[in-house]
Amino acid sequence: MPVKPDGSVNRVVNPPGLPRPSGFSHAVVANGTVYLAGQIGSGETLAEQFDAAAASLLTALATAGGEPGDLVSLQVFTTDVAEYKNSLPALASVWRRRFGEHYPAMGLFGVGELFVPEAKVELMGVAVLARASG
Repeated sequence: MPVKPDGSVNRVVNPPGLPRPSGFSHAVVANGTVYLAGQIGSGETLAEQFDAAAASLLTALATAGGEPGDLVSLQVFTTDVAEYKNSLPALASVWRRRFGEHYPAMGLFGVGELFVPEAKVELMGVAVLARASG
């Protein structure tokens, strides 16, 4: 890893067991902040895909040294906002199971398509580690 002038390094995170990232990494840790790349999941329903994407996002976060409560921002990208809204009860159940009562700043974005054609939802986030070590 390249060392910056201040002696810190950016650490690339690619947890074993996750699908190959569409870019170069699932996350990057820089100065105690974890930048989580977009995660998608498989499944028939939007809720199943959201659940799988959340699991991948949290795996990358855990590998970076974080936990769900460290998440400060989450962006949700969906190819069908109406379906997302209609799925809210199922998504709320997934949320409570994966994130508990923690609610970071969030945004929902409707997009024309995602990198994987059958994907309906993608999650991307930022977390701040309390024990910042880069």
